[in-house]
Amino acid sequence: MTAQPIDHHGDAHDPDAILAALPERYHEAFLADYRAAMQAAMHHTWQWQQLTQTLHLWHLRSVAYSAPGYEQARAEAAAGIADVPAEQVIPGWAELVATHGRTA
Repeated sequence: MTAQPIDHHGDAHDPDAILAALPERYHEAFLADYRAAMQAAMHHTWQWQQLTQTLHLWHLRSVAYSAPGYEQARAEAAAGIADVPAEQVIPGWAELVATHGRTA
């Protein structure tokens, strides 16, 4: 048995995995942020945390941006269309309605 490094982040900090998960329209923005963070970390070791943070944030974005319905929800939000039921946004909505005797 050989010792293997522990990978706490999996693909979350893998630039290739992030790039593969991102829709193509976001590739240039990711690469620009990644390259800037890499350059900063190369010149100042204390900025290594910024690189890991950049990769983590872009991993989260890749999950959101590639989710089914994301582009439609984004377009609706930009157009000011609010079509999210209150019970999905406001915790305890059903209890509030029952307490105040109003219908949703």
